[in-house]
Amino acid sequence: MKGWIEGFQASIDFIEQDLLNELDIEEIAKKAALSPFYYQRIFGALCGMTVGEYIRARRMTLAAQELACSEHKVIDIAMKYGYDSPDSFTKAFQRFHGISPSLAREAGANLRSFAPLHIKITLEGGNMLDYKIVEKAPFTVVGIKKRFSAETSYKEVPRFWNDWMADMKGLKGMFGICTDMDGKTFDYWIADLYLPWEDIPSGCEAYQIPGGLWALFKCKGAMPEAMQKVNTQIWSEWLPSLQGYALAGNYSLEFYLPPAEDPADTESYICIPLKKL
Repeated sequence: MKGWIEGFQASIDFIEQDLLNELDIEEIAKKAALSPFYYQRIFGALCGMTVGEYIRARRMTLAAQELACSEHKVIDIAMKYGYDSPDSFTKAFQRFHGISPSLAREAGANLRSFAPLHIKITLEGGNMLDYKIVEKAPFTVVGIKKRFSAETSYKEVPRFWNDWMADMKGLKGMFGICTDMDGKTFDYWIADLYLPWEDIPSGCEAYQIPGGLWALFKCKGAMPEAMQKVNTQIWSEWLPSLQGYALAGNYSLEFYLPPAEDPADTESYICIPLKKL
């Protein structure tokens, strides 16, 4: 899927060319012909960081280089790289480099450098990834939802599950569902199938999942490691080699079967909506 890889690299090149300006995730994702929702998920799986973390790392790298080789005022450099005040810039600089901006100007100062990313995917085979493509009618779920930032969701969503497991809130937790809102934030649902003859539990609401084609990826093993491993394989191995289909919809599902007695036998599924080309 050469065009997909080139499109993703074009999005990174776009970030690099526009680092000094305000970057919009919708414009970045458009360069890769992806929705902001999928772009951020794929970026995290391929690059091991969020889009925002990458942008901040690149800006901090360039800011340090400019501090070390110029006499520009710290406040001017802070403004140039998107910080409203010297204090906020100094705090961010210290987190990244471990020293203050003023120390960065001293001879022999140790500075960190984060090079631009270049996406290169080598499909070597040999890794087993069980999946099937099926067509599903629309169905309705009932559950609780919470809005998350794409930047912090990897840490915050597991906490959401932990909070829910403390009292279960009348749900079994069959599904984890991401629904896109504006590209920067999304709703995450903990949900079950909606049964019309049963009352909706207090604090829950219903949501309809559109019908269509789905790629179902089987995950087997202790959670969350088993699902995280398959998720990485989906975006780094399966998607670049996908033929005849494209990603569809700004949503995805996780389907959980009851835990097995042996965690190694626990099964779950990642479900990705598709469309035929």
